[in-house]
Amino acid sequence: MTQVSTLSWSSFAALFNTQGLYQVGYAWLFGMTLWVTFVGGVIAFKTLPRQQFGTLQHRTFPVYFVISIALSSGLLGLWTYSHPTVLTEYLKPTNADVAQAYALAVVLLTQASNHFVIGPLTSKTMFQRHRLEKQEGKGYNEPGVSDDMKALNKTFAKLHGVSSLANMTAFLSLLFHGLWIGNNGAGIKSIL
Repeated sequence: MTQVSTLSWSSFAALFNTQGLYQVGYAWLFGMTLWVTFVGGVIAFKTLPRQQFGTLQHRTFPVYFVISIALSSGLLGLWTYSHPTVLTEYLKPTNADVAQAYALAVVLLTQASNHFVIGPLTSKTMFQRHRLEKQEGKGYNEPGVSDDMKALNKTFAKLHGVSSLANMTAFLSLLFHGLWIGNNGAGIKSIL
C-alpha cells in the first residue's frame, strides 16, 4: 500500500534541493528549445510580415541563446560534479555518464556558437538585405534582383541553415539527455 504524504511548509521547502533544481532547469531548457524551434518561430513566421518577423527573431534569439547557455552550463556543471567519472573517463563516450556530459556540452557549444558568431552574422546579413531591398525597390526574391542581392541571399541561406542545424543539434542532444534521465534518473548530488 502506498503511503500518503502530508504537505507542510518544511516538506515544501525540502523540494528546493539540487536534484529538484536540476530537473526544473532541464525542463525549462528543453521546453524553451522545443517552443522556439518548432512552435513560436513557426507561428511568428506565418503571422508577421517578413521584415517584422526578422526583427522579432533578431530581438528574441539573443535572449534565448543566453538563457540556453546559462542553463546548459549549470546542468553540465551539476552533472559533472555528481558524476566524477566524467572527468576521469572523458575520452570514453560509451560511458553513459560521459555521454550525458557530451550531450550537455553539445548544447552549450551550439547555443554559444549561435549567440556569439552565427546569429550576429545572420542578423547583419538580414539587415543588409533589408537595406538593399529598399535601395532596389524590390523584394529579395523578385526577378531581376542585383548580383549583390543574390550574394546576400546565398550568404543568408547558408548562415540560416547553419544556425538551424546548430539549434536542431541542441534540441536532439537535450532529447537524448531527457530520455536518459527519465529512464535512469539524474543522480544529482546535493550541493545545497
